[in-house]
Amino acid sequence: WDAADELALTELATLGIGMDERAQWLVVNDRFGALTVPLAPFRPTLWTDSVVAAEAVASNLAANELDGDLVTVIPATDLPPQGIDVAVIKVPRTRSLLDAFLSRLAPALAPDAVVVGAGMAKQIHRSTLDSFERWIGPTTTSLATRKARLIHPTIAPGRPSSTTELDEAGYTSHGVTTVGLPNVFSRERLDIGTRLLLDHLRPVEGRADVVDLGCGNGVVGTAIGLRSTGSTVTFTDASFLAVASARKTWEATRPGGDADRATFVATNGATGLDDGSADIVVCNPPFHDDRGTGDETAWFLVGEARRLLRPGGCLRLVGNRHLGYHVMLRRRFGNVTTVASNPKFVVLESVAGG
Repeated sequence: WDAADELALTELATLGIGMDERAQWLVVNDRFGALTVPLAPFRPTLWTDSVVAAEAVASNLAANELDGDLVTVIPATDLPPQGIDVAVIKVPRTRSLLDAFLSRLAPALAPDAVVVGAGMAKQIHRSTLDSFERWIGPTTTSLATRKARLIHPTIAPGRPSSTTELDEAGYTSHGVTTVGLPNVFSRERLDIGTRLLLDHLRPVEGRADVVDLGCGNGVVGTAIGLRSTGSTVTFTDASFLAVASARKTWEATRPGGDADRATFVATNGATGLDDGSADIVVCNPPFHDDRGTGDETAWFLVGEARRLLRPGGCLRLVGNRHLGYHVMLRRRFGNVTTVASNPKFVVLESVAGG
C-alpha cells in the first residue's frame, strides 16, 4: 500500500459514510487490496483492469481470514453496477484509463453519492482534475499529506458528458488493423520495439500453436495469423482491456483460415495454459510496473514461455538493449541468439530443449 491508500481510508472513516448495510460501494483501480480488503465488510465491488489485482485481493482476503464472497470483482471492460453510493478511486497511471472509469461511473452514481479519489501528489496533475470535473463535477483537492492527496469531486446534476462507450484508438502496420482500448500499451501508434519484432518474426512452417504472451493490442499475434493461416494463436494479457483490444484487432484484420483459431485469455502470464502446448511464443515484456520499473515481470513471462514450449519450440522476444535479457534467456533456456538489433532494442530467440 501507499500513503494515498491510508489517506483515503482515514477520510472515509472520518466522514462516517457508508455504514448503512444497504449502501453500494465501488472500489476502482485498487492494485493489491489495500483499499478493498479493509472495506470488505461493506461488500464492495472492485472495478479493475488487472487480473493480478483481482488475484491479489483474493489472496489478501484469505490472509486476513475474510470470506472471498465479500468482494465482487468486475473487469474494466464491463459497466459498474447502478446506484453507487460510495466510490473510492485510486488514480490510474494513464489518463485514458481514468477517463474510461469516470465516464462510465458517472451515470451509475446515486444522486447523493460520495466520490473520493486518491493518489500520490506527483501523480495528480491538472489533467487529472480536469477528468474528474468533466465527468463528475466541480473538483477540489486536499493538502498533501505524506506526499499523497485526495480528490473531492461534487456531483453535477445531469452530467451530460457521461458515456458508457470505451474510447478506441489504432493504426495499421504490417497488414494489421489494430484497435486499442484505454490503458493498452502503444494503442495509438506502433512502438519501435514492437516494430523491430514484427520486422523479424520467425517464419512459421506448416501448422503451429502460437502464444502472444502479454499481447497488448494483439498486433504481433495477429501478424503471425496473417502469415500462417493454418496456425492457432492464443492471446494472453493481465489487462482485461488489452485482451479485448486483441480480440478487436483480430476481428478488424480478419486473418484467413478457420474463424475459431484465435483464443483470448485474460490471465496472469499464461496461467491456465497447459505445459508444452505451444510451438512459438512471442513477447514484448513490460519493464514498467504501474509507476515503477524492474525486470520481475519479464522473468515471470520468460519462465512462462519456457513452461509453455514443446521441445524444439522457440521464444522470440524484444526488449531494451540495456536490460540484459540475453542473460535471462540463457539462464532459462540454456541458449540465446540475437536475431536483430538497433541502438535501443534487441530481438532475441531461445529454443526449448527436450
